[in-house]
Formats: sequence, structure tokens, C-alpha cells
Amino acid sequence: MTEKKTPLHAEHEALGATMTDFGGWMMPLRYTSDLAEHRAVREAAGLFDLSHMGGIAVTGPDAGAALDHALVGNLSKLRRAGARYTMICADDGGVLDDLIVYRTGEDEYFVVANAANSETVLVALLERAAGFDAQVRDVSARDALIAVQGPRAAQIVREVLAEDSEISGGTAFDELRYYASLGMRFGEEAVLVARTGYTGEDGFEIWVAAPHAVALWRALLAAGEPRGLVPAGLSARDSLRLEAGMPLYGHELDTTTTPYDAGVGRIVKLDKVSDDGTPVEFVGRAALAARAERAPERVLVGLRGTGRRPARAGYPVVQPEAVPSPDGSLGPRVGTVTSGAPSPTLGHPVAMAYVSPEVSAEGTELAVDVRGRAEPFVVVPLPFYRRERG
Repeated sequence: MTEKKTPLHAEHEALGATMTDFGGWMMPLRYTSDLAEHRAVREAAGLFDLSHMGGIAVTGPDAGAALDHALVGNLSKLRRAGARYTMICADDGGVLDDLIVYRTGEDEYFVVANAANSETVLVALLERAAGFDAQVRDVSARDALIAVQGPRAAQIVREVLAEDSEISGGTAFDELRYYASLGMRFGEEAVLVARTGYTGEDGFEIWVAAPHAVALWRALLAAGEPRGLVPAGLSARDSLRLEAGMPLYGHELDTTTTPYDAGVGRIVKLDKVSDDGTPVEFVGRAALAARAERAPERVLVGLRGTGRRPARAGYPVVQPEAVPSPDGSLGPRVGTVTSGAPSPTLGHPVAMAYVSPEVSAEGTELAVDVRGRAEPFVVVPLPFYRRERG
């Protein structure tokens, strides 16, 4: 299978990026070092190419109603220019993908899916929109997606993009709220700017027509370099999202996991109603309603390492024996690590894991089997890192 390339592929190669396959796309893993790129995002800003993400337009008089039926959230009630984190689930409540949905017009929505799941999401939306006066179109190839993340992101974006009252919906850039969007200009080109991201920092994600992606990338680099901005790859993005306690599909989320299992049951709107007051029977509702009434069989927790060796995805979580076993066993297994790494910001290992409810309380001392050795960890609240808000 030939990997797909984003419109910025040549830029990454020119910057000396190490490239890797990710969801069928050739993407930059790193440009210099994982640590330097991670720290730049926390202290100044990082520039990310996210053009591998899937983009799906849902339009028409019943677009909101179709999404209410297809997804777990109440998208028809989303304000214009707003954004919402949501999920698309199977009939049994398992997560097919986690999404961000933007309302770009009265009858216009833009759905962003993970690269590896974009085809699955597209097919599901097409099936679920049948019977509604709504059109579902794959527009992934139309745009590139560039993110600027970090405490200096607003300064950089403000220098490169211009406000335009005709396409901004009356919102000024300085007034843009978290999980909201507005139209701006890059030269003569209209772009969509959203105050969203996947790093735990303030930042912006910018949709630009693919032919203008290189020019925008270069302009953001030029404006950002004096402020400490660096291009950042997938490796830094993963360590940043882990510190911020954000789930990753294929790790914390999959088809065997419901939103309630992942600790985000709040996004499931079981009480959705249509404009005429009729309850909305969205796909997966019955299973999710039943799951909401049951005690959890497993709980997603944060783990803080008190040693030096990091846990990795798939490693067993065990309950330490009060007295070491003569046979050298590490204790009964009580869970599995879903994501883990050293935290560059905090200076110690962190991990997310699904564990049995009886060992999920904050402060519980556990261990992770790291290649046959019990490494000590303690249960802590998520997220591990929370940015200071000015």
C-alpha cells in the first residue's frame, strides 16, 4: 500500500524531518528531537501539519438532525461557529471514532475524523443520513490543516492572518473562545480558524485550501521563529496529549470501549429531542443508556511513576504483593496500560490505564510489569498537566 502525502510533504523533507507511516499517511515523526519540540510547545509554540485528518461536510436542511441521529452529541443545538467534541458509536455503544464537529453555517457542519478511521466514519455517516434531507461529502482533499499550539500561538496567528468582518460572523480574533471558530484571511484567501487543539496548550487549528498550504506554513514559521516556534512532529504531539490526559483512538478508545468507560460519559446526550419534542433515538442509544446505569467493570485512571522506568501501552498493571512471592510473581493483574511515557514537563513517568474499580481510587499504590520488573506507580487524577490560564 502506498502511503498518502499531505500538501506539506516537501516542506517536511526540506526541514529534515524523520518521516513515518501514520494511518496510511507519511507524516513527520520529529524534526530535531522529541524533547526540544515538546518543550517548545509548552514554553513558546509548535507548528503541526494535521492534514492527514479526515474532513467530512454534512449540509442541508436536516444536517443537524442527521448528526443527532448519527452521533452521541446534540449537534443540532450547537451554536453557529461553535465546535464540539463528540463520538460516533456502534449499535453496542463501542466507539468507532472520536470527532470534532464544527457548525460552519445554519445548515452546514464540518466533521473532523481521525486519519485511520476517516473511511469508517464517512461510510457510517452516509448510512445514518439516509432518510434525512442532508448531504454527506468527503472533503478531505480540499483543505490542509495546520495547527499552532503554545502560549505564544495567538501572537503568531494574529501576525499572519487578517480579520475580515464579512466572514468572521462578527467575532474578533481576540474574542475567540475555546472550542469556537471564525473566518479570517490569509492574503486574499479565506481560512477557517478554530481555538482547538490536542496538546493541553492554548492554540489554533487552521483550515486552508490545499494549494495555499505551503505559503501559510512558511508564513507561520517566519512569524513564529523569533518567538521560539518550531515545527513539531507526531512524537511530541503524543507526549503532549498524554500529559494533558487526552484519549487516543486505538489506545484509550476502540470498539470495545464506550464513552462511559473512557470517563467521558458527559458527552453522551441520552435526553436529546428533535425540534418537535420527539426523543432522538440515535445509534447506540439503548446500549449506552444501559451502560450508564451499570457499575463500571474498568476505570480509566492516571498513573504517576515513582521510579524512573516508563510504562508503555499494553504493559500489565498489577497489585503489589505485601510479601514478595517466592516464585517471583509480581502480584495479581488488575489492569492494562493504554499509553505511557516519561513526562518531559513533569520529570517523571506518566501513564493512562484501565484498571479494576476497586484499585481506581486516587492514591492507590500499584505497579506496572515493565519487562518482568515491578515498577511503582500511584493512581492520580487526570490530566497530569494543566496549563496556567492568564
